[in-house]
Amino acid sequence: EVQLVESGGGLVQAGGSLRLSCAASGFTFDDYAIGWFRQAPGKEREGVSCISSSDGSTYYADSVKGRFTISSDNAKNTVYLQMNSLKPEDTAVYYCAAGDPGAVVAGIITMGFYRYLEVWGQGTLVTVSS
Repeated sequence: EVQLVESGGGLVQAGGSLRLSCAASGFTFDDYAIGWFRQAPGKEREGVSCISSSDGSTYYADSVKGRFTISSDNAKNTVYLQMNSLKPEDTAVYYCAAGDPGAVVAGIITMGFYRYLEVWGQGTLVTVSS
Protein backbone atom coordinates (compact mmCIF):
# COMPACT_ATOMS: atom_id res chain seq x y z
CA GLU A 1 0.00 0.00 0.00
CA VAL A 2 1.33 3.42 -1.00
CA GLN A 3 1.36 5.62 2.06
CA LEU A 4 2.68 8.96 3.29
CA VAL A 5 2.54 9.86 6.97
CA GLU A 6 3.28 13.37 8.19
CA SER A 7 4.30 14.26 11.72
CA GLY A 8 5.87 17.09 13.67
CA GLY A 9 3.19 19.74 13.61
CA GLY A 10 2.20 21.70 16.68
CA LEU A 11 1.82 25.10 18.29
CA VAL A 12 4.79 27.46 18.27
CA GLN A 13 5.32 31.15 18.89
CA ALA A 14 6.28 33.47 16.08
CA GLY A 15 10.01 33.27 15.45
CA GLY A 16 10.13 29.66 16.57
CA SER A 17 10.96 26.48 14.70
CA LEU A 18 9.38 23.14 13.87
CA ARG A 19 10.53 20.15 11.86
CA LEU A 20 7.97 18.21 9.88
CA SER A 21 8.55 14.65 8.71
CA CYS A 22 6.98 12.77 5.82
CA ALA A 23 7.53 9.01 6.00
CA ALA A 24 6.90 7.12 2.77
CA SER A 25 6.16 3.46 2.20
CA GLY A 26 4.83 1.20 -0.51
CA PHE A 27 6.76 2.65 -3.45
CA THR A 28 10.31 3.06 -4.71
CA PHE A 29 11.30 6.23 -2.92
CA ASP A 30 14.25 7.05 -5.19
CA ASP A 31 12.01 7.31 -8.28
CA TYR A 32 9.86 10.10 -6.95
CA ALA A 33 9.84 13.65 -5.71
CA ILE A 34 8.17 14.65 -2.47
CA GLY A 35 6.50 17.99 -2.09
CA TRP A 36 5.20 19.89 0.92
CA PHE A 37 1.98 21.83 0.55
CA ARG A 38 -0.10 23.79 3.03
CA GLN A 39 -3.67 24.90 3.33
CA ALA A 40 -4.78 27.68 5.63
CA PRO A 41 -8.43 28.01 6.69
CA GLY A 42 -10.50 29.42 3.85
CA LYS A 43 -7.62 29.40 1.40
CA GLU A 44 -6.56 27.16 -1.45
CA ARG A 45 -3.79 24.65 -0.98
CA GLU A 46 -0.41 26.08 -1.97
CA GLY A 47 3.01 24.65 -2.67
CA VAL A 48 5.79 25.16 -0.16
CA SER A 49 8.80 23.10 -1.21
CA CYS A 50 9.83 19.91 -2.93
CA ILE A 51 12.82 17.62 -3.28
CA SER A 52 13.74 15.01 -5.84
CA SER A 53 14.76 11.81 -4.09
CA SER A 54 17.01 10.77 -6.99
CA ASP A 55 19.27 13.82 -7.26
CA GLY A 56 18.37 15.93 -4.24
CA SER A 57 17.33 18.97 -6.27
CA THR A 58 15.05 21.29 -4.35
CA TYR A 59 12.57 24.08 -4.93
CA TYR A 60 11.06 26.61 -2.54
CA ALA A 61 8.13 28.95 -2.78
CA ASP A 62 9.17 32.60 -2.42
CA SER A 63 7.22 32.91 0.80
CA VAL A 64 9.46 30.41 2.60
CA LYS A 65 12.85 30.91 0.94
CA GLY A 66 15.58 31.46 3.49
CA ARG A 67 13.38 30.19 6.35
CA PHE A 68 12.46 26.62 5.40
CA THR A 69 14.82 23.81 4.42
CA ILE A 70 13.77 20.55 2.83
CA SER A 71 15.92 17.43 3.08
CA SER A 72 15.66 13.74 2.39
CA ASP A 73 16.94 10.64 4.16
CA ASN A 74 16.62 7.98 1.49
CA ALA A 75 17.69 5.23 3.87
CA LYS A 76 14.63 6.01 5.98
CA ASN A 77 12.33 6.90 3.06
CA THR A 78 11.63 10.15 4.88
CA VAL A 79 11.58 13.80 3.83
CA TYR A 80 11.91 16.58 6.36
CA LEU A 81 10.85 20.21 6.32
CA GLN A 82 12.79 22.34 8.78
CA MET A 83 10.82 25.51 9.41
CA ASN A 84 12.60 28.41 11.09
CA SER A 85 11.57 32.00 11.82
CA LEU A 86 7.94 30.97 11.70
CA LYS A 87 5.29 33.62 11.15
CA PRO A 88 1.59 33.61 11.99
CA GLU A 89 0.87 33.46 8.26
CA ASP A 90 2.59 30.06 8.16
CA THR A 91 -0.32 28.65 10.14
CA ALA A 92 -1.90 25.88 8.07
CA VAL A 93 -2.35 22.17 7.69
CA TYR A 94 0.81 20.89 6.02
CA TYR A 95 0.58 17.96 3.62
CA CYS A 96 3.22 15.99 1.79
CA ALA A 97 2.62 14.48 -1.63
CA ALA A 98 4.61 12.15 -3.86
CA GLY A 99 4.83 11.96 -7.61
CA ASP A 100 6.91 12.27 -10.73
CA PRO A 101 9.46 15.06 -10.17
CA GLY A 102 8.05 17.18 -12.99
CA ALA A 103 4.53 16.85 -11.67
CA VAL A 104 5.52 17.69 -8.11
CA VAL A 105 7.42 20.81 -9.18
CA ALA A 106 4.44 21.85 -11.30
CA GLY A 107 2.23 21.33 -8.27
CA ILE A 108 4.48 23.58 -6.20
CA ILE A 109 4.84 26.47 -8.66
CA THR A 110 1.43 26.52 -10.35
CA MET A 111 -1.64 27.28 -8.28
CA GLY A 112 -4.12 24.47 -8.49
CA PHE A 113 -1.81 21.91 -10.08
CA TYR A 114 -1.58 20.07 -6.78
CA ARG A 115 -4.88 18.45 -7.80
CA TYR A 116 -2.98 16.28 -10.28
CA LEU A 117 -0.94 14.61 -7.54
CA GLU A 118 -2.49 11.37 -6.39
CA VAL A 119 -0.49 10.32 -3.33
CA TRP A 120 -1.02 12.43 -0.22
CA GLY A 121 -0.54 12.18 3.48
CA GLN A 122 -3.23 13.00 6.02
CA GLY A 123 -1.74 16.36 6.99
CA THR A 124 -0.29 17.84 10.16
CA LEU A 125 -1.42 21.11 11.72
CA VAL A 126 1.06 23.92 12.31
CA THR A 127 -0.16 26.85 14.38
CA VAL A 128 2.05 29.91 14.84
CA SER A 129 0.92 32.33 17.51
CA SER A 130 1.79 36.01 17.44
